[in-house]
Amino acid sequence: MVHVTDGMVADYQQDGVVLVKGLFADWVDLLRAGVEENIANPSPQVMATLKPGERGRFFDDYCNWSRIPAFEQVIRQSGAAEAAARLMGSERVQLFHDHVLVKEPGTNKATPWHTDGPYYFVEGRQTVSFWVPLDPVKEASLRCVAGSHLWARDVLPTRWVSETSFYPGDHDYMPVPDPEAEGMRIMEWEMEPGDAVAFHYRTLHGARGNTSATRRRAFSLRLVGDDARYVERPGPTSPPFPGHGMEPGDQLRADWFPFLM
Repeated sequence: MVHVTDGMVADYQQDGVVLVKGLFADWVDLLRAGVEENIANPSPQVMATLKPGERGRFFDDYCNWSRIPAFEQVIRQSGAAEAAARLMGSERVQLFHDHVLVKEPGTNKATPWHTDGPYYFVEGRQTVSFWVPLDPVKEASLRCVAGSHLWARDVLPTRWVSETSFYPGDHDYMPVPDPEAEGMRIMEWEMEPGDAVAFHYRTLHGARGNTSATRRRAFSLRLVGDDARYVERPGPTSPPFPGHGMEPGDQLRADWFPFLM
């Protein structure tokens, strides 16, 4: 099992992102099989991510762990929960959801800069996502803005295809910044299959298009810790989880979002 060091924990708390080499290295083949099953049998949540005329294919689907056994096995047995507990400083770890993102060769579409937190109905200091490439990545690696998880305001959530606000009306969200133009410290790594970028739900992140001749398959795992609680947003969240029945301030219901430790 990969050991999460004190230095990695400190970097995660300070920067909101850290690389965990080889965290899923023993599970790459199983995750690849799960991704192929997901592509062959997408869920109703599968998202359109390309505008008409944009090149390539960008497959984007989530919340499939309960119907794809490979995903559930990795989530429960890989040691990801133990790594998450260390990074978050949490006694317990709860599953929020899984997410598959596949950029086929020649897919020029970039993943826009965004933070995940405002799309979700959960908030807390103890959150972590693992972004795990299942192919070697260089230019198409995840990019994260160091320290953005500590910003005073959340970043405006937008719809990627229409480029419109995710929630109607006026809100106290800050506009999506341009990290390169504004000289922000962007963290990114060349990665091998099974490496993981761990990042906070409030960390600003994105990814370039896949202009290479090879696929870029990625599996993401969203986890929460002790202080995570249900919150209401200005509109329907993504993922939506209709009929959950939770009230503001509730811990996520364990029958839908199981404890992993």
